[in-house]
Amino acid sequence: MIEMKVMGIALDTRTGSPIVVLHDKENRRALPIWIGSAEASAIIRKIENLSVARPMTHDLIINVIEKTGYELEKVTINDVEKETYYATLYLKNDKDEVIEIDSRPSDAIAIAIRVDAPIYVTPNVLSNGSVSTDSAKDEEEAQEFKEFIQSIKPSDFAKLMKDNDHHESDQ
Repeated sequence: MIEMKVMGIALDTRTGSPIVVLHDKENRRALPIWIGSAEASAIIRKIENLSVARPMTHDLIINVIEKTGYELEKVTINDVEKETYYATLYLKNDKDEVIEIDSRPSDAIAIAIRVDAPIYVTPNVLSNGSVSTDSAKDEEEAQEFKEFIQSIKPSDFAKLMKDNDHHESDQ
């Protein structure tokens, strides 16, 4: 498995759908995953270190995990089938007992970044969905992807964040 980090959130210019982009430590591969706007908002909120008065859904999940005596050890994005990605949360307690919980990758990522847990991607997912950002390899594809990422502005997400805050905040 390859450890990856969140590069950022992008918007698909064709559909307006948010995309979370993961990259490996060497910045040679990037994995774009189309996600929902609520999850994109949760990921952006953490990346930008924006605080809210009350716990949002992913904060609540972390609180429940911790109150039950577990911690998030890691998440894996372990399968892709017909453009649907699958992930697993690995929770570990003080007796080194591990439980696995099925998750959507967007939720797994939003939870993992809150506690700085590692995000792993299996080789089969990388081979099916990642884009080379290594200029020595498919240079045209890498350049196109880099231009797409660089064209994204924080203001692209202002409406997305505002809409989701309105739907999720029960203060």
